[in-house]
Amino acid sequence: MAGVGKRLRIDGAIPLGCALAALCASPAAASEFRLFTPDTLELNGDVRLVAVDGERSWVDGGFGKLRSSGGGEDFRVRPQLGNVNLIWQPQFTWSLSAVIVGSLQGGKRTEAGLSQTYLSFKPMRGSKIAFSARAGLMFPPVSLEHEGADWHVKDSITPSAINSWIGEEVRPVALEGTLAATLGQHKLRATAALFAANDTSGTLLTFRGWALHDRTTLAFRRQPLPPLDPEVAGYQAEFTHPLLDIHGGFAHRPGYYLKLSWQPPIPVRFELFRYDNRATPEDVNADLEWGWRTQFNHIGVVADLGSGTELKAQAIAGRTRMGFADAGRRWVDNRFRSAFAMLVHPFGRVGVAARAEAFDTRNRGSDVGSEYDETGWSAMLAARREWGRVSGLVELVHVSSRRETRIDVGLKPRQRQTQLQAEARMRW
Repeated sequence: MAGVGKRLRIDGAIPLGCALAALCASPAAASEFRLFTPDTLELNGDVRLVAVDGERSWVDGGFGKLRSSGGGEDFRVRPQLGNVNLIWQPQFTWSLSAVIVGSLQGGKRTEAGLSQTYLSFKPMRGSKIAFSARAGLMFPPVSLEHEGADWHVKDSITPSAINSWIGEEVRPVALEGTLAATLGQHKLRATAALFAANDTSGTLLTFRGWALHDRTTLAFRRQPLPPLDPEVAGYQAEFTHPLLDIHGGFAHRPGYYLKLSWQPPIPVRFELFRYDNRATPEDVNADLEWGWRTQFNHIGVVADLGSGTELKAQAIAGRTRMGFADAGRRWVDNRFRSAFAMLVHPFGRVGVAARAEAFDTRNRGSDVGSEYDETGWSAMLAARREWGRVSGLVELVHVSSRRETRIDVGLKPRQRQTQLQAEARMRW
């Protein structure tokens, strides 16, 4: 491996930072040590011009599904700072590295903080089997739309409702292992993880519903909830910390996720994913944030259709419960679903992506009932072109949803929003 910096040798005494690597590394293995070199640091960011109509955004305490608030029946046009990321990926040995991402998210409620921070262990693979591991704060391997250490959306600006929610409420502190194997012409990957600090997952999805945006929850930051009815506001905080451990984490009842990926000898990949945070619905802290027992199953498909055309599809179905049991039902018992299909095709140097999706929630709790149900759909069209370190994107998104709780703030249950964005992304 070509590199810069001082070479070390792992022998008798293992440095603390190399403890994970020592599990599989040979005592005589050479290591590449790089902390602050050009290939370990990256800065990227984007600026946007946004035009949007419709209701007030959820980011601003409303029920709006998009990142920016609309101007009612008129379009509101304004420039906006998108996301700025500082990525540090130090290399401790040839098999042990780290990913640390600090992010600044612009627009309404500008925030800065840690996005991801984890150790990565990738020992030398065999001819047919490879093992890797991660440990720390990270996104689980669900999204087919995101890539890179900064978890940016590749082919558009706005991700689907599924992956928007993953960025909001499904990002635990985890210990994850992956085994990859080649069996003839078939490629298999199996991933398993134990995690903590994700007890409140499901709060946003219940009280606000689905949303479409590229803001993620930063470490120790909270997300606002829309106006709650007086009865719910008596026991539920008006905000949620998605990265929160109420019941004791790894020492008590860690959550888990499992993933299986299969690529047969055709240009198609299938993915199955199972998540269960194993939170206790009766647990509550002094701020009135509760444990939400959230479970879901997910399937993903990526297919190369030829001539540069790619199909991506994801579907999710799950359930989240909170509060005490009343006549056999929890205060909150919310079943949720969403699915999308997206086509990506190059036209010369311009890549075009089109996506259609649907989503809903169904509440059957003893206290939170069908008035919190939601149904909706969205369509997106985006074009992307690159000029070296600069990428330009233009995107049109339309979303339509029905939610009865909008009546409480003087809105019609059915709301529609259209958003047109132009974005310039840069990386250094």
